[in-house]
Amino acid sequence: MAEKQPESWGSATPHIVIIGTGFGGLGMAMQLKRAGIHSFTLLEKASSIGGTWRDNTYPGAACDVQSHLYSYSFEPKSDWSRKFGLQPEIRSYMERCAARYGLRDHIRFNQEVESASFDKATGTWTIRTRAGETFRARVLISAVGQLNQPAYPRIKGIETFKGEAFHSARWNHDVDLTGKSVAVIGTGASAIQFVPQIVPRVKELKLFQRSGAWVIPKPDRPFTGFEQRLFESLPIADRLYRGLIYWKNEARALAFTRFGGLLEAWAWQSRRVMKRQIRDPEKRRKLTPNYKIGCKRLLISNDWFPAVNEDHVDVITDAIDHVDETAVVTADGTRHEVDAIIYGTGFKATDFLTPMTITGLDGQDLNAAWKDGAEAYKGISVSGFPNLFLLYGPNTNLAHSSIIFMLESQIRYVMQCIRMLEDPGLGYMDVKAEPQAAFSQRMQRQLRRSVWVAGCDSWYVNDAGKVVNNWPGFTFTYRMTTGKLDPRDYELAPASAA
Repeated sequence: MAEKQPESWGSATPHIVIIGTGFGGLGMAMQLKRAGIHSFTLLEKASSIGGTWRDNTYPGAACDVQSHLYSYSFEPKSDWSRKFGLQPEIRSYMERCAARYGLRDHIRFNQEVESASFDKATGTWTIRTRAGETFRARVLISAVGQLNQPAYPRIKGIETFKGEAFHSARWNHDVDLTGKSVAVIGTGASAIQFVPQIVPRVKELKLFQRSGAWVIPKPDRPFTGFEQRLFESLPIADRLYRGLIYWKNEARALAFTRFGGLLEAWAWQSRRVMKRQIRDPEKRRKLTPNYKIGCKRLLISNDWFPAVNEDHVDVITDAIDHVDETAVVTADGTRHEVDAIIYGTGFKATDFLTPMTITGLDGQDLNAAWKDGAEAYKGISVSGFPNLFLLYGPNTNLAHSSIIFMLESQIRYVMQCIRMLEDPGLGYMDVKAEPQAAFSQRMQRQLRRSVWVAGCDSWYVNDAGKVVNNWPGFTFTYRMTTGKLDPRDYELAPASAA
């Protein structure tokens, strides 16, 4: 079939629209280019690419997956500076990939999607942005990810605070924290990284914590020049190293999804390191988690405990009652006067495509369809929403390996769908309700054996207690699950009836 070329910019747009330019959106676009498909547009809400690696610029921002695995398999980078990449280097890698594939010509910046609606008669999506533009596409691909909307705590009076206040995912680099009294609310993955960076500069740091985090050492170090040259001159060495990392990480899936007792070795290690690095027994008691290891995200760091051990760092576990103009006030009435507040309270991970309004067949609203928790067939397709494909959708997050591997599996599946939709006789493809329901039920059955339902409050679980984020097994089983498109799973509407 002749390739569909992009139409002119404006109300009419290309054949495929991709929302987001993080790893998912860029990877999808790169594979389209590799397949000789150039009729696509990426809509990006910001003025630059990078997704979470553009947004999270807080001091110390880094990845907790090894660099060689946290990169596209088809675009290796041999000169990673260290085993676990830092934010500037990861974002630079993404910029390099976008430039190499000429993706900038396909990106519309400052185009935050407000709504998308499917027209059954034409088999197309109409996408509207907050900038007032309208786009139309045969295929709509959401690559907005799970960690794109900062979650602010529901605390009375936070809007009345007169000092500087910002979320870690929207770090205000114009604020000099030197010599200031600073409150950090939250002790999750972001705080674990930025707190050690600001502790040496602040006068005092008040760390407000709901529950301690399980933190184990990070096996990180810079790569030597010899190692970088070896990876460059012998690509097979680079691939073997990546493979070694992959299988080592993959083995950990058993601990999270089947045999939670295996995680106790890490719990012992975490307690041992804490005992060695935290002098104050009371502070150590506060930092010790009261939930099963792995139930919440397992964190890795070499400088968290030494930073919190500093005398000018106070760990506060009393519940916050409210915030006033100058202080954070706890339930016991204590006023903690501070100059700045940093919210390290994570993301609205279970909300997925919100605040976008997605309307499918017969006026179905996606948020309404997901009122009991998001679900999608293979984490990619949603019944009633034809020609819509999700990257990093429900039940595709990981606790043990690289999301890039999962994204590449999803992209391969979506490419098969796109190839099918190139048939001029096919109007649209809509996953049937039965296979979607069967898939989701299987996910929940398997997840009931996982450590994520051990009773803690985490971003993996929605308010109804349903695990909507995580994949309950190995990544290679997901690759096999998504390996071959079965047209029988979809209602295939002929063009004449569309």
